[in-house]
Amino acid sequence: MAVAAVVSSSPGENEYPSGFPQSICDEVPAQKYLCSHCDCVLNGAHQSVCGHRYCLECVHWLIRNNKNLVCTKCKEGPNQHNNPGLLTFDQFFNDAAINKEILALRVHCVNAGCTWKSNLKNFEEHQSQCEYALIPCNVGCGLMVLRRTLVNHLEKGCPNNKSTCPTCFCPLTPSELQKHVCPTDKKATKAEKRQKGNVEKLREHEGCSSSAHLHLLLEAIRGIFSQVYAPAPLERSVHFPGLDLLLHGLNLPSVCTQSNGEVETDGTDRGVNDMALSLHDDQAELEVGQHLHALQQRLQIMENIISALNREMEKTQLTVAALDRDTHNNMQLVEQLESVVADQQQRMLRKEMHIVSLQQSIGVQQDVSYDGTFLWKICEVSQKLKEAVIGQRSSQYSPAFYTSRYGFKVCLRLYMNGDGVGKGTHISLFFVIMKGEYDPLLSWPFKHKVTFFLIDQNQREHVIDTFRPDLTSVSFQRPVSDMNVASGCPLFCPLAKLHSLKHAYCKDDTLFIKCVVDASS
Repeated sequence: MAVAAVVSSSPGENEYPSGFPQSICDEVPAQKYLCSHCDCVLNGAHQSVCGHRYCLECVHWLIRNNKNLVCTKCKEGPNQHNNPGLLTFDQFFNDAAINKEILALRVHCVNAGCTWKSNLKNFEEHQSQCEYALIPCNVGCGLMVLRRTLVNHLEKGCPNNKSTCPTCFCPLTPSELQKHVCPTDKKATKAEKRQKGNVEKLREHEGCSSSAHLHLLLEAIRGIFSQVYAPAPLERSVHFPGLDLLLHGLNLPSVCTQSNGEVETDGTDRGVNDMALSLHDDQAELEVGQHLHALQQRLQIMENIISALNREMEKTQLTVAALDRDTHNNMQLVEQLESVVADQQQRMLRKEMHIVSLQQSIGVQQDVSYDGTFLWKICEVSQKLKEAVIGQRSSQYSPAFYTSRYGFKVCLRLYMNGDGVGKGTHISLFFVIMKGEYDPLLSWPFKHKVTFFLIDQNQREHVIDTFRPDLTSVSFQRPVSDMNVASGCPLFCPLAKLHSLKHAYCKDDTLFIKCVVDASS
């Protein structure tokens, strides 16, 4: 398909570049996506200080062609009487946000027959490769052809796709070159030059004019012999038996005369045969030359085709390079996102650990007593007693509790195999004062009565021991570290009594110890 090139004189097409045509958009573009000058979809959107948007090339054209540039939209607007200020290039700014939105618009190719659809971001790249786009013939014939038919046009239809004759250097179209017989071909014989026309006519002439050609040869040979035997009498004639025989075979009258002074030439037949072979060789050379011309013509056409394909390959290479860059950038972005995801996973892990810690803390807070009474459940008593006997874990602390809501913070310390004077024979139970949040508001030293209970789970006979603080002991002074030295009952309960069958102090391998702080004492 080819059409004559039409050049528009429209200023919008020739005097300045503009934006993308609205017709390529799948949906009607919003007003914010249109150039205030060319009314096309913005290409390289720039925003003026007055808030209106223009294509970058429209900005350049307007500044170049207007000495005192005023925003077109401002002049057309309702506030035109406010005399808007003059615009310079420094008062236009790249609008990255609107450019990003525009490049994401859905568009399609308007070339007839093309079904391409994508984002505006890929439109210009597609236009440079679209097989249905009209492009000018690259050898300047003035026709616009589809990119997909350019090769066929150059090979068969382009009038400007000319080759030159290698002998006379005359430029010829492919059809002219097929019929061309070069007038300066020095390999053509004298007889062939007399016959004008193409190769077919020359061959026909040679086939039907053999006798005339032999007459010409005979005259030439007689001329040569007349010069050689010039002193001989004029009545002497020259006789050529070979030519007579050849002419007789062609049913021609002999042109040789006979006389008594006949000159015999045994080599005449050989000479005629040599001349015939020479004619045949000249004809073969002519055919080879014409075949060579045809090959040169096809070579010229192929060179034009290769040139067009090379340009297309360069465009493809540029496209591939752009895709490679995009792939590299995408890989870098993926690596960055993977790093962000890994960092977020670490943060989530830390938060989950913090949540678990808070849940444990909340659980502990829920178990904390604030009235001075604390019940401590101790499980796996046999295991803990065994650990204490072998020295692996001689003691353990209870959870903290308070004597009142804002009172002393305290806990218990239990030695399953005893401590001090009760080691190996008794359970030792001690009272520990801890550093609390409200210590500055409390009265020191600690002076409240403390009572320990080892609960008989059959509710018969509890082990009870009470003591009053020694006000001079450091154990009951205000703590300077996390907790004071434990003080209490080293002989709280004999180990033998702990496992007595009469009592149920240890039932299901579990003990219950109760502590009551008398805040009123």
